[in-house]
Amino acid sequence: MQRRPGRLRRFFRRGLIAAALILVLAGLGAGGLLWASLPPREGRIGLPGLSAAVEVVEDAHGIPRITAQTELDAARALGWLHARDRMFQMELMRRNASGRLAEIAGRVALRLDRFHRTLGLRQRAEADLAALPPGTRAMLEAYAEGVNAWIAARGRLAAPEFIALGVPEPWQPADSLLWAKTMGLWLSNNWRTEIDRARLAGLLPPERLAELWPADETPGRPDGQPDRRAALEPERMARLAAALPRFPQDAPLPSIASNAWALAPDRSASGGALLASDPHLGFQAPILWYLARIELPGGRFLAGATAPGVPFMVIGRNERLAWGFTTTHSDTQDVFVERLSGADGYETPEGPRPFTLREESIAIRGEEPQRLRVRETRHGPVVSDLEGPGLEGDLPPGTVLAVRMANLEPGDSAAAGLHALNRATSLAMARAAAARITAPPQNLMVADAAGGIGMYLTGRVPLRRAGDGGQPAPGWDGSHDWDGFVPFDALPHAEAPASGVLVNANNRVQPEGDGPYLGRDWHGDWRFRRIHALLAQRGRHTPQDQAVIQQDAVSLFAREVLPVLLSLPRPAGHAGAARDLLLGWEGEMAPDRPQPLIFNAWWKLAARMALAHGGVPEGGWPATSEFLRFVLHPDGRGAHWCRPAAEAGTPRPASAFAPGGACAALAAAALTEAVEELVARFGPDPAAWRWGDAHAAQLEHPLLRFVPLLGRWSSLSLPTPGDGETVNRGGTDRSFRHVHGPGLRAVFDLASPDGAWAVIATGQSGHPLSRHWGDQAALWAGRAADGARLLRLGAVPEQAGGQLTLAPADSSAGSPSGSPSGLQTDAGRE
Repeated sequence: MQRRPGRLRRFFRRGLIAAALILVLAGLGAGGLLWASLPPREGRIGLPGLSAAVEVVEDAHGIPRITAQTELDAARALGWLHARDRMFQMELMRRNASGRLAEIAGRVALRLDRFHRTLGLRQRAEADLAALPPGTRAMLEAYAEGVNAWIAARGRLAAPEFIALGVPEPWQPADSLLWAKTMGLWLSNNWRTEIDRARLAGLLPPERLAELWPADETPGRPDGQPDRRAALEPERMARLAAALPRFPQDAPLPSIASNAWALAPDRSASGGALLASDPHLGFQAPILWYLARIELPGGRFLAGATAPGVPFMVIGRNERLAWGFTTTHSDTQDVFVERLSGADGYETPEGPRPFTLREESIAIRGEEPQRLRVRETRHGPVVSDLEGPGLEGDLPPGTVLAVRMANLEPGDSAAAGLHALNRATSLAMARAAAARITAPPQNLMVADAAGGIGMYLTGRVPLRRAGDGGQPAPGWDGSHDWDGFVPFDALPHAEAPASGVLVNANNRVQPEGDGPYLGRDWHGDWRFRRIHALLAQRGRHTPQDQAVIQQDAVSLFAREVLPVLLSLPRPAGHAGAARDLLLGWEGEMAPDRPQPLIFNAWWKLAARMALAHGGVPEGGWPATSEFLRFVLHPDGRGAHWCRPAAEAGTPRPASAFAPGGACAALAAAALTEAVEELVARFGPDPAAWRWGDAHAAQLEHPLLRFVPLLGRWSSLSLPTPGDGETVNRGGTDRSFRHVHGPGLRAVFDLASPDGAWAVIATGQSGHPLSRHWGDQAALWAGRAADGARLLRLGAVPEQAGGQLTLAPADSSAGSPSGSPSGLQTDAGRE
């Protein structure tokens, strides 16, 4: 009997309704789980290990004021708060440093995992933990107890990401040391420059190689001529470079960062010393920093920026001292060419020695685990094995590359140094703490309540037997070995300058004259000079003045090289219209103007064209502002980079910058090509272009950014001023997206205990549904309706938010280790 059409239609209609209901219920279920993962911000909560109740009062932006009876109780409370608001960020940090990202991210993270397993960051952190003083270890243990209380209570709801990934593993005290290990690796990344320079040494003559980054000529510099016995084959170096993580594709941090300055009381309107600090790091959502204030008995307190995963105040102040950091860029890493001796050994001055071997198994989501055989020499791990699984070939035959890094040396006491800095109340105590911060190499800027200001270099700087560390050196004969480290007191520190001002913006800190050799590669001083110029505009300064300086977007680099472009004859078409807009422009990188877009597109293309003319392969060396300044120097010293190699024999005009000259031709060609690329992206009218349309800060979730729909939901994008050479740092990728800059700005006034202000680029919470996910972003980007720039971190919040009591677990009505709701009583979510 044939079924009637009406019954068939009803059958399919009911099926569609049922499917729709299932989808609705699934969506409601997922939404319910996401809502349940929102953390509590009100109520009374039991926290194991506390000696007394801890009060947590938040302001309207979720910034906590923690009042504790002991330092250890404060560490437990901070661990709990970090886990509550940033547990997944902490998980990614320890997985990244431990080489375990591929477990959750799949093959895309394998390059990072192989790199970090080879360096052995995890093993070194565990060894360093055992050597720390008992007081510092106790802080790390108390912090871990606070983190684990959150994990035990919340399980998969510890953060929304864990709903899919499962319950995070318990936090270990050594996990907190991994944060500094990562910083030590990426903020002293000179060995990567050595690899790139070694590749180009086989392609360029020595004089051109030196001009890519003109060497420091300080009299104390040792002989910088590379040892040609360690010459390496360019193609092999290219393959090794491709196997290493790079920013911003998959590496967490760029290699240059930060501004900091200090003003003595006679330069301050309040009569107290001032300190400003804004570290420049790669962007993500949430940002690296977490603001907090901790109150302790006896008038002691800490206020400023912490880093989730770490129990100490990283940049901040206490009752008597304020501090901030910039990267020194001293050379603390060297690559050594090791000669092999047999199948499992290498040559040393004392004879053959076997490799130290380690077998690693890297779990990969959705695939079989990958085995990694790690070889280490007396200098450090063999990085040439990173080219691929099982590719442990020789370069040249019979050699491998090993890297020695001061930040991987035994006895890293950075955690103890930071702990001591948190307790320091004078310049002398800050100097003693700085001596214990063994990695990374940083400039520690400090100011104290007695009116002193100082800058101390941290990190271990090697004493080399020979060479300048610019290229790989022979490792088999000991000729370029390290003979210990520069004594801390011999480093170029600065105290109590007559001017009452100390500034660092990653510029060269090596003074003229004799002194310990720190390195050959220093960055341009445009930000340094601009900060000094702005500070000189008034006699006495307020904290608000410092916040204005931190957001300054004038580029001295643009002012320096723009005359070359403006001296050219006006080109036709779109390029001419774009050039006309640059007439009278003062170099301000404002988001609502076209000139910053035109200038940045021009100079970066001009630098890439000069590199190509000189025989540098694409991607072989970054197109830096320092290099272009050399190429376009008015005295013509770098003009040979303006001429393609094929034109080497053609007649030259009297001046490379005259019409028809090589540099004039390069500058004109770069402008025409850059403008046409901008026309394709932004339309035919250059006057309608806006820097902010291209230069938007991209604050993206590290993993969800790869997931359709979720990537947009979990990211923030804001038009921003500045570029890579302005005080308000706006580092870009090739498409001019803002991917690197001051994720934190902080200013401290030692005249008052409430003299602490700060802002971060996102918000306190790592939960995209939280009201504190991105509620500081507009203020940070300079778009606050009331014109505010920073948030006050006073003892009492200016606007009230949530209020929590963390009580000793046995006094709480809830169980500290029960269900997600078992830890809390009368606790309210956002």
